[in-house]
Amino acid sequence: MAISESGVRVEPGSFRDPANRVFHAGGDVLRALDETAAADWRALAGSEFFPALMASGRVCRTEPVEPAGPLPESGRAWAAVLRHERIPFVAHPYEWSFSMLRDAALLHLEILRAALPAGFTTKDGSAYNLQWRGSDPVFIDVGSFTPVRDGEPWAGYRQFCQTLLYPLLLQAHLGLDFQPLLRARVDGIEPEQMRRIFGGARRLLPGVPTHVHLHGAMQRRNSGATTTDVRSQLRAAGYSRELALATVRGLEKLVRRLDHRPGASHWADYQRTCGYTGQDRAAKEQFVTTAVAGDPELVLDLGANDGRYARLAARHARYVVAVEQDPAVVDELYRALRTEREQRILPLVMDLADPSPGGGWRGVERAGFTPRAACADVTLALALVHHLAIGRNVPLPEVVDCLAGWCAPGGRLVVEFVDPADPMAVRLLANKPDGLFPDYHREEFERLLAGRGRVERRLELPSGTRTLYQVVVGG
Repeated sequence: MAISESGVRVEPGSFRDPANRVFHAGGDVLRALDETAAADWRALAGSEFFPALMASGRVCRTEPVEPAGPLPESGRAWAAVLRHERIPFVAHPYEWSFSMLRDAALLHLEILRAALPAGFTTKDGSAYNLQWRGSDPVFIDVGSFTPVRDGEPWAGYRQFCQTLLYPLLLQAHLGLDFQPLLRARVDGIEPEQMRRIFGGARRLLPGVPTHVHLHGAMQRRNSGATTTDVRSQLRAAGYSRELALATVRGLEKLVRRLDHRPGASHWADYQRTCGYTGQDRAAKEQFVTTAVAGDPELVLDLGANDGRYARLAARHARYVVAVEQDPAVVDELYRALRTEREQRILPLVMDLADPSPGGGWRGVERAGFTPRAACADVTLALALVHHLAIGRNVPLPEVVDCLAGWCAPGGRLVVEFVDPADPMAVRLLANKPDGLFPDYHREEFERLLAGRGRVERRLELPSGTRTLYQVVVGG
């Protein structure tokens, strides 16, 4: 299939390896390779291990294509172009739960363990080299594979530690949520930061002596040495492919042992404590079922909690992104989806009052949540508005604008308004000064909805304090 240059845009996050670059052309994801990378690709495609990884779904499906002309980037002529499968929704590591990050790390190591005996390694060890098909991790950076040279260490080891291993150590050993730390730095957590955190008796915790303190000491020792010098020293010391493989196996063993099971969470038991009657729940489920009918490509479930409505949406939609603030709740949902091998629901950790911003170089290397999510065919915002408007003091017009903005033009917004008299709203208002939210009432909410689209359906739940709306955004 020939790919035309017209309508091709560069992927902002793919500039770090000059040997290859990722582009988007319509619905296609393309990777352009220079001469060296093209030769590596041909060897990779002709190996036994790589086609097997693709066939199993561990590596994204990839095939060579013929471009109709040079792809953009200063008129540079590339030696070869590959086409990858399109991942349904791009998610960043600081939006994953603990178990998701651990499974991504294990997949990265499994791939490296398969590549080394076949004469290949990976240039990178970054968590950003992995994405998700629902609950299944998938390795996407095909351009990272390169022939291995004896006497050279794994070039991706530092990235692996900073973006995968260190976050796991922090949460498994200390109970610290890693997401804010990964979000703060696109390159991850530095060894020096870890060394300060894991001092005293903590320095003896599993994985810390070797991968934190020894790693940091080696970096300080070789801070003035060139990469060539370090490689020469390792070759002279007898570093071999077998030792590299043993290191990978050791990392796999360590990562498998790391675990984090958080204590009780208010949101983990929300379905029992939220106060819905059986009639409320049945009416709400029927309303949502009708709203997600018609085979939508992408559904966002905002404030998904344990995934009850995400599962319902997945019966009709091709893909559902379930966003929940509580990492413990997301981790439980992910573990359940993983057991079921569910590939249509992607659970993510995110505070919707502080969604993921753009990050990295010029703020666009890692796209923020809003530009990634603004193409949803259906957006579910169930039992969410009062938490933003009352719990987080976000003005009601801002809440409505934000929710509507996460829909594609003509998409459907399914939103629930909780009356101030509802027990949950009363609980939130009890901690606020009297009269702080004079505009928080159903008539004003309906007026704001009408300004953002056409209200197709409206249903007051039997309890009388909650109302559901289906709105065609921009309609």
